Amino acid sequence: MTILVTGGAGYIGSHAVRALQRAGYRTVVLDNLVYGHRQIVEEVLQVPLVVGQVGNRELLDKLLSGAHPAIGGEPIQALLHFAAYAYVGESMANPAKYYRNNLGDSLTLLEALKSEGERRGTTPLPLVFSSTCASYGIPDPAQIPIDESCPQQPINPYGRSKAMVEQLIADFGAAYGLPSVIFRYFNAAGADPAGDLGENHIPETHLIPLVLDAISGAQPYLRVFGDDYPTPDGTCIRDYIHVTDLADAHVLGLQRVLAVGGQHLFNLGNGTGYSVKQVIEVAQSVTGRGLLAHVVPRRPGDPPVLVASAHKARRELDWQPRYTDLSTILEHAWLWHRTFSP
Repeated sequence: MTILVTGGAGYIGSHAVRALQRAGYRTVVLDNLVYGHRQIVEEVLQVPLVVGQVGNRELLDKLLSGAHPAIGGEPIQALLHFAAYAYVGESMANPAKYYRNNLGDSLTLLEALKSEGERRGTTPLPLVFSSTCASYGIPDPAQIPIDESCPQQPINPYGRSKAMVEQLIADFGAAYGLPSVIFRYFNAAGADPAGDLGENHIPETHLIPLVLDAISGAQPYLRVFGDDYPTPDGTCIRDYIHVTDLADAHVLGLQRVLAVGGQHLFNLGNGTGYSVKQVIEVAQSVTGRGLLAHVVPRRPGDPPVLVASAHKARRELDWQPRYTDLSTILEHAWLWHRTFSP
């Protein structure tokens, strides 16, 4: 069975490709390489890479039908959709970029899935969609840990674009029978335990790689955005989920939607929160090195606490995360970071 992975040259997408490979699926990656890495797909994962935009309808039709040379005549059976711009600050400064890419291109993709299903005389091709906890906005503290019933009140164009795509998927499901799984991620972190896949965003905005940059000397110090939050140590608390566990959930979600169809929604997180200061402490313990940290003003819109309830995914998908301890997440991230990080 051949699966198309959009954004498969990125951090989470590349780990999902590996998880699909381990489960016996054939994969093809579609990525515009704005933030993705060609070398990861072609040399590490060794799967076909098609460089292009998700919003290119002609390209999509060729890929889905098996007419594109990279497919080798094998039509696509399902699609994992990771391709998106994901910088909150940039989305505030340039919302048009985010709505055009994240929302507009996703609409084109859904239309292509519908048309290919019609060509085959079926419902639209099944979709697994990468969404985000940013769609929840700033939840009421009484709603933490956050489950899937928490109201979506995104506070930036990035979060809104993802919530809008979720609505598109729901509407395509109701009107055309689109089979789908939506995953709302909390903070993806870590690296493949083999040490050859990891987190390399340019620019980097995620806490754990920034901590490791400061520890390794790639950056002179770490900026801590505020230490006056209503948390035990004054710094923000987040739920960190190992990227390999995240990827494994996508295989389970794919298998569920291929088997039973329908529309499904799950949070993905560990259910445990760690503060910025705790992450720093564990990172120093894991690496045996210190770092400089400078407290700077808060960033607008940062919630004090974001922690997931992922009971639904554990119950309905039998998802069993393997790497839940923060020290393990940091050990795997450090293994990759000290070998491959620029």
